[in-house]
Amino acid sequence: MDVLSSIFFFIVAIFILVTAHELGHFLTAKLFGMRVDKFYIGFDFWEKRLWRKTIGDTEYGIGVFPLGGYVKIAGMVDESLDTNFQSTEPQPWEFRAKPVWQRLIVLAGGVTMNFILAAAIFIGITLVLGEARTSVNTPAFVEKGSVFERMGIKTGDRLQLANGKVIQSWEEALDPELMIAPSLNYTILRDGKSIIVTAPANVLSKINETESLGIRPIVPPLIDEALENMPARKAGIKSGGLISAINGRAVSDWKEVVGIISSHAAKPITITWQYLEPLPGRNITPELLRSAGKTFVVTVVPNASGKIGISLKQNVAKERRKLTIAGSIVSGFNQTWKMSSMTVQGFAKIFTGKEDFRKSVGGPIKIAKIASQSAEQGPVSFLYFLAMLSVSLAIINILPVPALDGGQFVLNAFEGLIRRDIPFEIKMRIQQIGMALLMALFAYILLNDIFNF
Repeated sequence: MDVLSSIFFFIVAIFILVTAHELGHFLTAKLFGMRVDKFYIGFDFWEKRLWRKTIGDTEYGIGVFPLGGYVKIAGMVDESLDTNFQSTEPQPWEFRAKPVWQRLIVLAGGVTMNFILAAAIFIGITLVLGEARTSVNTPAFVEKGSVFERMGIKTGDRLQLANGKVIQSWEEALDPELMIAPSLNYTILRDGKSIIVTAPANVLSKINETESLGIRPIVPPLIDEALENMPARKAGIKSGGLISAINGRAVSDWKEVVGIISSHAAKPITITWQYLEPLPGRNITPELLRSAGKTFVVTVVPNASGKIGISLKQNVAKERRKLTIAGSIVSGFNQTWKMSSMTVQGFAKIFTGKEDFRKSVGGPIKIAKIASQSAEQGPVSFLYFLAMLSVSLAIINILPVPALDGGQFVLNAFEGLIRRDIPFEIKMRIQQIGMALLMALFAYILLNDIFNF
């Protein structure tokens, strides 16, 4: 893993998510005439900051510590633990002087903005690219040691049913809601026979252990281009060929090919490949190459970077169903709802002990790794990761824990019910306890990250 790449994409992800969250608090506070003293992305502990500028009543800045951010609203007991305002009478521009309903909207502003960000990402992707549908007629590629391999699924199997329901696409087969269902089983087709395989009860923990699903549509190693003056071209490999074996070991997926070649930098390897001369009107597919292609066996020496100069020709049957603007909006909100439901149920499984807390919860190191991995797969994958993280951040902040938005929301709602303020000393003590608990939890998660790195 490239450490610098992981740090970069972690900072990018946090910057976007925190900006959206704090902007929700900022805009709603301004809407109700509250004075915002500070708007910071990243924390400026011990006055350490990269940039700051005061505009009007607000100091905008970027703190040195990229683990969050905050909006400091005048007259509000928050993570700054500022008590200076308590010695004066409430002023009209202060949080404490506003009606309870306005305070609740401000507290909910950050969470709402995170949900809006996730929905906007889903809507944007769907509007531009359409809804992706990959036919389940495309066989599975199953990674070694993955949850799906331990379930009994093998590379080349075809998925038919999920929990007894017919599935038409890979997107249906790997629907996140299936992973949090009380039980999960697949019916697969292997050598003309239907076989039922069952997932472990704690499938989410198992998937988090490996940091990937470990199953996807197989991508046949069909060569789009063999670059000039590179090892593959020099050995006689041509564009349009299909790699079927390396060093006598059969390969069926592009990732397999890349992994084996990369691990043999500057070392000779034997590549078996099939080829058919292109003819007008003939559609050359991996299946045709395997059955009718001419077989060649060549020796290739990858360069010092573990490359031989070939690129992949995308040949997985994938349909992009274009939607109208209205359809994209509906699809985006449905995806956000589904992701939110999955996250809530995931947390419920953790709190009830059905999922392993240590393996299911990740801190900055794990987030950085996943951010980098998703970015390597392309901008769409990174955007999906951002949407998922935005929903998770929203759900976490909803929790009625002191020092989180949910805890503040409960305190202010309670004040509205009893029609008087909770004594300032009690609110401050609750905030201090909440901050201490959060710091302890963060330290635990960070150590867990380090030990599992």
